Amino acid sequence: MPRRAKRVKKHVIIPDAKYSSVDVSKFVNRIMLKGKKSTAERIVYGAMEMASQQASAEPLEVLGKAVDNATPLIRVKPRRVGGATYQVPMEVDKRVGRALAMRWLILAARARSGKSMQEKLAAELADAVQGRGSAVRKREDIHRMAEANKAFVHYRW
Repeated sequence: MPRRAKRVKKHVIIPDAKYSSVDVSKFVNRIMLKGKKSTAERIVYGAMEMASQQASAEPLEVLGKAVDNATPLIRVKPRRVGGATYQVPMEVDKRVGRALAMRWLILAARARSGKSMQEKLAAELADAVQGRGSAVRKREDIHRMAEANKAFVHYRW
């Protein structure tokens, strides 16, 4: 956070070439390892095509629906009050929620066993569209934890 500037300028992300979507571009950037963007694009585009065939929908719709199903609305943050640490439920900003969902989808795909990354990501996207899979389960766990700790909501800052 700069000391002099009033606001931090948001980084503008250029939409991807194939679908002209900023979300796909962000997803590619998160998949990318060691600067290998063309490899990341090949993985994401292939996975979207495979998942769209499984879900019988357009590839952009599949990615959007998968990210929406994995996006948390509320999460818990630790807050220290008088020597005790409470897990305080807080609403998640829309931008942050989508970033978390993308991260969870990618981590869940990487954690799957066997096969290529393209097939693992396609399977995770297809599962997320149908409302199951590790990323959606993680969102449900976080919502459950927030529900259990809603007594501490007055500690929000």
